[in-house]
Amino acid sequence: MTKQEKLLLLVLACINFTHIVDFMIMMPLGPQLMRHFGIGPQAFGFIVSSYSLSAGISGFLAAFVVDRFPRNQVVLTAYAGFVVGTLACGLAPNYQMLIAARVLAGTFGGILGAQVLSIVGDVFAYERRAQAMSIVMTAFSAASVVGVPLGLYIATEYSWHAPFLAVGFLGIGVWLLIWQFVPRLDSHLVSKDQRPNPIAVLTTIIRNPNQLRALWLTTTIMLGHFSIIPYISPYLVSNVGYSESDIYLIYLVGGALTIFSAPLVGKLADRKGKFPVFVTFALLSLIPIYLITHMSPSPLVYVLFVSGMFFIFSNGRLVPTQAMTTSVVLPQNRGGFMAINSSVQLLSQALATYGAGVIIGKTATGQLTHYGTVGFLAMAAIFGSIFIARLVKPVDAAPMAKPETAPPVLVK
Repeated sequence: MTKQEKLLLLVLACINFTHIVDFMIMMPLGPQLMRHFGIGPQAFGFIVSSYSLSAGISGFLAAFVVDRFPRNQVVLTAYAGFVVGTLACGLAPNYQMLIAARVLAGTFGGILGAQVLSIVGDVFAYERRAQAMSIVMTAFSAASVVGVPLGLYIATEYSWHAPFLAVGFLGIGVWLLIWQFVPRLDSHLVSKDQRPNPIAVLTTIIRNPNQLRALWLTTTIMLGHFSIIPYISPYLVSNVGYSESDIYLIYLVGGALTIFSAPLVGKLADRKGKFPVFVTFALLSLIPIYLITHMSPSPLVYVLFVSGMFFIFSNGRLVPTQAMTTSVVLPQNRGGFMAINSSVQLLSQALATYGAGVIIGKTATGQLTHYGTVGFLAMAAIFGSIFIARLVKPVDAAPMAKPETAPPVLVK
């Protein structure tokens, strides 16, 4: 991997870090926000899902136009809007304005994830893609180890507004890095007479069973993943007796573990195959899902051990999934497809989060109910995804180019 490629991946990881922290910090803030606004699981689920819902809609609409512009221009515009939305979250005075700010941040944040994946898909050949994906996805680990614990600390010391203001101001610096170091990346552009009709972006996917299977894979993974995650902190605090001040340890330990595990999974997936590695981690992830959603009052060490397993196995499941998904479409159509995929992912997150919030109840003493039922539904979705992933086939798995003939895309 060249120095330019490493620098590009670093900037992409910074993009992911900030918008992942912005999204993730809302979930461990659950106990504080539910207490501050006097709301239950369903209303809290709406805060989380409002971001995913708006991001899913904007990502869907963006799919019809993003392949008409250089990648860097799309990222610069979307990231600027994301920063404004995040700062608005930090300034929101009440529940209603917070929802509005989350919708604004999600509208632009929903475009970013797809573009980051498209850039990785454009720059790195299939044989090197999982490793590149794993580097970009270490942003999730960094967000867990640094971003979320630090955000929870300043939220405890000051208020729930503070983490969003911090991410917003950090985002200004990241925008400058994007402007300076992300190349134009316009090899996917075609002339106007060759440009497909916007509707063709959607009809092409509908007519392609392989791409539809990739979208269905994304849906099932997100239904299993995000029906669990937003309610881990509220459940541990109200049902397991976990201290609210110790929530950061879950993300610190889990993120630290995935810093080491994610690159190893990426290398393993490139060497042994994306699907076999996916199956292994999908099955392993069922264990901590069951243990978390059925946990009774337990010692701190046990809680951290189970949550650590959840982070490792869930992250290990996502790395090969992303590599497989980016590989079902050719470069000239990748931006549009990945925008649709991101939209499906985010809408599935919103459905999973809000749906779980409807199922989960709350007793008079503040304990959450039916979280175990949600756990079984999540396990069923993850298990079912294995049979879908088996049918997803890459279309760009050509022999790896020699170094001197590798895609010359890293030109500013």
